[in-house]
Order: sequence, then structure tokens, then C-alpha cells
Amino acid sequence: MGRYKVVDRSPRFLPISLEAQLMVGSFEHALDVLIDEELELSAFNRWYCNDETGAPAYDPAVMLKIVLLAYSKGVVSSRAIERLCRENVVFMAISGDSAPQFTTIAKFVRAVAADVADVFARVLLVCDRLGLIGRQMFAIDGVKLPSNADKRHSGTHAELLHDAERMEAAVKRMLETHREEDETIKPRTSTAHRIERLQGEARRIRQFLATHAERRSAKGALRKSNVTDNDSAKMATQKGVIQGYTAVAAVDEHAQIIVAAHALGSGSEQGVLLPIVDQTRALRSDATIITADAGYHSEENLRGLCERAVPAMIADGLMRKRDPRFAGQARHKARPDPFYNKALKPSNVRFLPKDFSFDRIAGTCICPAGKKLYSTGSACSTNGRKHHKFQGAKRDCVPCELRARCLRHPERTPTRQVAFFEKNAASPLPYTQIMKEAIDSERGKALYGAPHRHGGARLCKPALQQAPRPLHATHAA
Repeated sequence: MGRYKVVDRSPRFLPISLEAQLMVGSFEHALDVLIDEELELSAFNRWYCNDETGAPAYDPAVMLKIVLLAYSKGVVSSRAIERLCRENVVFMAISGDSAPQFTTIAKFVRAVAADVADVFARVLLVCDRLGLIGRQMFAIDGVKLPSNADKRHSGTHAELLHDAERMEAAVKRMLETHREEDETIKPRTSTAHRIERLQGEARRIRQFLATHAERRSAKGALRKSNVTDNDSAKMATQKGVIQGYTAVAAVDEHAQIIVAAHALGSGSEQGVLLPIVDQTRALRSDATIITADAGYHSEENLRGLCERAVPAMIADGLMRKRDPRFAGQARHKARPDPFYNKALKPSNVRFLPKDFSFDRIAGTCICPAGKKLYSTGSACSTNGRKHHKFQGAKRDCVPCELRARCLRHPERTPTRQVAFFEKNAASPLPYTQIMKEAIDSERGKALYGAPHRHGGARLCKPALQQAPRPLHATHAA
């Protein structure tokens, strides 16, 4: 058996040139050159007034390099960034071995928010000058990110007031118990700390309610507030419910450059489509096509795109069902829906409308248990879509052995209702119908289907070259 040299990774002093660690062609080298030679950072100088007195401050350019390099590696903690500046040779090189403390890094991140938009715009100008923005297609999509806020501190104002009253009642009971212990036995030291904590929480909630109005959606619906971060919102993800933000970006297909970004405290992405399209106005050409998935589809958004004369391809919720290329996509949906109980077994999943026998001509419906449902409307309409509604009879549904598989809440819902929508029916919403016809056309499938089937924003360039004119929301293909 051969003998090999020992691999030794113990700490040691090494003669290292920090400048040599910023290798040409790497991200850190590009970041270093971009900030030093291309960006104008004079606006950051207004934070400092230590020309004659005071200790020297860290160079804003160096701080910006450190933070952006850390973000590119997925590090967003100030303490973790400080540790990288002390232990990672690349961070030592780009910071000139500055090693700022985490408090300095956190303070810089808070202060830079006002000027980051200008920095972002200047970076886009540099990318445009280098030919990295193709202006053929901007793909819009979003992701839900957790915030530094506790979702347990969320609720409507009535719910938060109830929590404060509950804490105050608990404090009152604890004080009475504390007084009784003082008279009998030696009091527990933890009781005083619990009382102080609950009093502080209740006081903080009441102060929040006195200084913040109720949150409402664009349509006027009541939304939950959060005592810690009132701009964030509760939202469901595949990993459960989080308290956070929806981050949305518009990406140019040529080199995957982010040309616009926006964050909002809502789980719905519809309301951010038009604002982020407006952000791309300076970079769009007359032939630039905007693409987005069904999460951004609404009649109001399509009307807004038409009024702005912006060519767009916005999918609707049934686009994939109409496209034969997505016929086998059901096999990829084995994971449970995060909105429902993940502990449900496949055998206990609710019956869907496809499990009911519907005779469109006779107007009859038979449930999986073999019982006939009675019609409650043959020309109903929901969001402009016509459908036929049926409902089971109590004499059949209440004693049925399949109630657990048929009803979402069998303990309180007596009967099952089911609706059958007309297939391939024209939408009564004019802009939705125009977009539907456009995206279902052969040209629409070539423009939208190829990039979104193979990695989101990446565009199939041959398909774009075969289509000389842009597809617009105001006319059918």
C-alpha cells in the first residue's frame, strides 16, 4: 500500500498577496472594478463630517463591496459577514483587510437603503453599455422571502387587542399568585421576570394599535398587521406559512440581468406587475415583450398593459391545461398543497369534480357513492365563466360512508356541492379573451412556452427570430 503526504489544514502564517486573490474574470474582480471605476458614490459622503475631528471611517466603497459580495454568496447576516472579513481571504482582499465589526456593517446596510436605487440604476447603465441587455424579452417572476419578524405577532387590530387583554389578565392573575406566595413561602424569582415580559408585550401591542391604522388590500379587504414589521405579511409557501415579503424581479433574457426589482408585503403578486413594468420603461424598446406566469394574470393588469402599449404574454390559470405539451405535468405534482393538511394520506384526499359522473346533455350528476345530485343552477357564472352547479341531498350525504373523502369539513358541512365549467368557452372579459387567443396561437406557444418550460426567463431565440412582430395584448395573434 502506498504512502502519501499528510494533508495539513492547521492555521499558519502564509505570504499572500491580497490583490492576487481578485482573479480577472471572477465576480469579486468585476465587483471591485465596477465600484472603483464605474460608480459615482459621492452621495455617500454626506453621512460623514469627520474632515477635521473624529476617527477615520470605513470607505463606503469598501463597505458596499463587502455587502454585495456577501449577498452574492447568500450571506445576509452582519455577524456572518464580519466573520468572513476576518477568515476568508477573498473578503480580506476586497476589503483591504479592513475587518469592520458587525454593528458597523448593520448600520451601513440600514443607511444605504436611500441610495441603493441610484446605485442599481448606474449598474444597469454599465450593463447596457456593455451590451448585456438584449431588450427582446423581460421575464417577470417572484419569490417569497421571510422577514425578521415573528408571525405570532400578526393579526387584525381586534385580534391584537384581544392578545393584549389576554396578557394583561395573565399578569393580573400572576400578581395575585405572587402576593399569596409572599405571605406563605419564598417567592419564585422567575415570576417577576414573566410579569415584566408580559407587561412589556401588552404595552408594545397597545402602543402599536394607537399609532398604526388597520391594513387593507387594494380592494379594501382587511389585512393582518404585524407588531414587529408592519410592512410584511403572512403568506403560504411550500415550506409552510411565513411572515415576510414577496420579492419580484424583471429579468432580461439575453444575459439574465435584473432590470427591475420590487418587494411588497403581500402574498399576491398581481398588484406589482404594472409598477415593475413601469420601472423598465427606460430600458424597453417598442419590440420588448413582457412575460409573466398566471400569478400576475388579471383583467386589470391586461388593461393596464394595453393602455401602456406594452407587448406582453401573461398566462392564465388554464393555459397549461389547454396546451397539449403539458399533458404529463400532473406527475410532477406529487407534493401536498401547503394550504392544506400535509398529514393527509393519498387515500383520504377529497374527491374532485372529475370523480363525479356528469352528463352534460341530460344535465345529471352522479357522485362517487352512486347517489344522484340535484341541480342548483344550469347557467351560473363565476368571474365570467359559466358553469352547472349540483348539490347532494341530506338524506344521501349525512349517512354516507365517504363523507371524509368528499367534504373538506365533514363535521360541520352537511352536503357536497360541485360545479362543472364549460370547456374552451370564450371569456366575457375582453382583454383576457384576447390574451387567451394570443397565447394559444402557434406563435404564442413558441414565444411563451419554450422559455417557461425550460427554466423560466430563458428565451428560445430561434422562436423569437421566426416571429418578426411583437405580440400585443390589444390584438389576437
